[in-house]
Amino acid sequence: MTPRAWLALWAVYILWGSTYLGIELAGETIPPLLSAGIRFTTVGVLLTSWMLVRHGLAPFRIGWPAAGSVVLCGLLLIGANALLFVAERRVPIGLAALIFASVPLWLVVFRSVTGDRPAGASLAGTAFGFIGVAVLLRPGADVTVTGVLMVVCSALMWAFGTFLSSKLPMPRDAVTTAGVQGLAGGLLLIPIGLMFADGESFNPADWSTRSLLGLLYLIVFGSIIGYTAYVWLVTNVPLGTVATYAYVNPIVAITLGVIILHEVLTWQIAAGAAVILTSVAVVIRNEMSRRPDEKPPLIET
Repeated sequence: MTPRAWLALWAVYILWGSTYLGIELAGETIPPLLSAGIRFTTVGVLLTSWMLVRHGLAPFRIGWPAAGSVVLCGLLLIGANALLFVAERRVPIGLAALIFASVPLWLVVFRSVTGDRPAGASLAGTAFGFIGVAVLLRPGADVTVTGVLMVVCSALMWAFGTFLSSKLPMPRDAVTTAGVQGLAGGLLLIPIGLMFADGESFNPADWSTRSLLGLLYLIVFGSIIGYTAYVWLVTNVPLGTVATYAYVNPIVAITLGVIILHEVLTWQIAAGAAVILTSVAVVIRNEMSRRPDEKPPLIET
């Protein structure tokens, strides 16, 4: 690969892997759903404004079927991410990243349920991967059952939104899609975040510098730079190579959790990581060889 391709790939590895840390920091003093709403509304405004300046209204003339599809999938994807903001108050970021890495496994399940026939290797890898997820579901001292189930639901919602995106009419331009989805999900999350803040402060003066920097990092590096790098990669680099981020991101999250948040790497997390990441690697490799024209599943947190 070219130096530019390596730079973009490592940007996706590190930036998307570190968004779990950004979510944790942002949610420390900012109400979590409100934090997610601010993030995606801001991203949506920036992306749609950029498209309007560069191309005018043309990218947004997508027709009602595509408009409905992009909003529906956006609500699922952004809602899934919002659950992570809430869950990471109850679950270490390394554990959250590992459970969320099961998204490619859920995609195989959805394909099977709707009549598609994944290869035997994909089905075996998926079954093996869910054993790893089961290993991680046992709550510990710093983990609650509610938090773990939230992450599972988040992965399930993200996988379903990704699956529908491949079946429903969608805009051709990825940046337009991301911008509209960000606005649809973000504008819905802000009032919900205000209603369910449970007595937390809405005053930015009460939010810590650490939380504000975490939110800014998510907007600039996680969404704008990370997503731009991803879009460039899927059009310039073999998809099997791009898809490796799905099992590198959790390793980055675990490492940051241990170094910065002083999270403990237990035998349970290590065992679950080995099983899930091996399974995801098998599934992605097999699916990319069978479906070479598809993009890898988008797992931006």
